[in-house]
Amino acid sequence: MSLKGILSIVTYPGLYKHVAQAKNGLVIESIADGKRSLAYATSRISALEDISIYTSDGDTKLSEVYKNLYNELGGKKTPFNPKKASEKELTDLFTKALPDWDKDRVYLSDIKRAYSWYNLLVEKGYIDGKDEEPETAQEQPAKEEAEKEAEAAPKTRTRKSKAAAEAKPAAEEESGEITVKKRTRKKKTTEEK
Repeated sequence: MSLKGILSIVTYPGLYKHVAQAKNGLVIESIADGKRSLAYATSRISALEDISIYTSDGDTKLSEVYKNLYNELGGKKTPFNPKKASEKELTDLFTKALPDWDKDRVYLSDIKRAYSWYNLLVEKGYIDGKDEEPETAQEQPAKEEAEKEAEAAPKTRTRKSKAAAEAKPAAEEESGEITVKKRTRKKKTTEEK
């Protein structure tokens, strides 16, 4: 099970798949209905693969919590509506999936959101209860070689051609990286005015 490329965007309801890099943001596709839209660079975007739940001795990746939840529920959605469930229902099931979750730092709203995402991902077939697949033997040496070449390359600034600039988003899309560029303005000091 991998949550790679699945995004949560603060002002957008639901979850989204990263489709492509755009000039001023990301092209995203709704997991719920498949509609595509643009998430602007100013949006607060979180990748689900980077989200962790606080535990008493550190933190646990959300994918691990979802795997445990999937196995606990037999591959089904939660037996209750997360928005309408009682606090006891929410915390009892969460304790089965993650026994050592930090009750002081993980709020009820976090648990409700985690359940809502889980139900959507199970419904659409993104969660299967298996561990994340490790890189294959062929992928690992190629990745290490590329990293060595990048380190050995001279660190000079060059002007990129238009073709190279257009090829960059496609290369980023293949590697699965998500980057959002933000524009910044230089503030004028009182002396410049």
